[in-house]
Amino acid sequence: MSRVAKQIITVPAGVEVTISGNNVKAKGPKGEHDLQLHSSVGIKQEGNELEIVPDLVQSKGSYAIAGTMRSLVNNLVVGVSQGFERKLILNGVGYRAQAQGATLNLTLGFSHPIAHAMPEGVTCETPTQTEIVIKGVDKQAVGQVAAKIRAYRPPEPYKGKGVRYSDEVVSLKEVKKK
Repeated sequence: MSRVAKQIITVPAGVEVTISGNNVKAKGPKGEHDLQLHSSVGIKQEGNELEIVPDLVQSKGSYAIAGTMRSLVNNLVVGVSQGFERKLILNGVGYRAQAQGATLNLTLGFSHPIAHAMPEGVTCETPTQTEIVIKGVDKQAVGQVAAKIRAYRPPEPYKGKGVRYSDEVVSLKEVKKK
């Protein structure tokens, strides 16, 4: 079996996990979220521990999918207890961001401002004009929103201008020579 799938998920205090068939629902201090498990794996709950069990009768690929489902269930539990966040940094003259409710207004050097609507369950903050913090319960949704915002103006390799992740390192190229 997958090494990841063998690990047991510990449910922290304050998080309530409900299992009905192949549907797993978690409710915690940050919110609630649910996940539909793959049909070739099952889940067992004993106290505050969850274990992913592959269905060996159905298919050979159940070992492979068991590790993926374990990671998704773990992200579900971590998301409702702690939440996920992704930080973006704007680097460039006149590049600004401002959060207004469920909309992020961006000025990225285009002839028009960009208004990016946040999906449900994802929030956005701007501590400064050049920083964006995206928060949410669903790890996939937070990462997808961050990737879409970065795609408006990815960092260019000569001056490093653009939208980048806070932990991203952009290696600059040498200026073209005659």
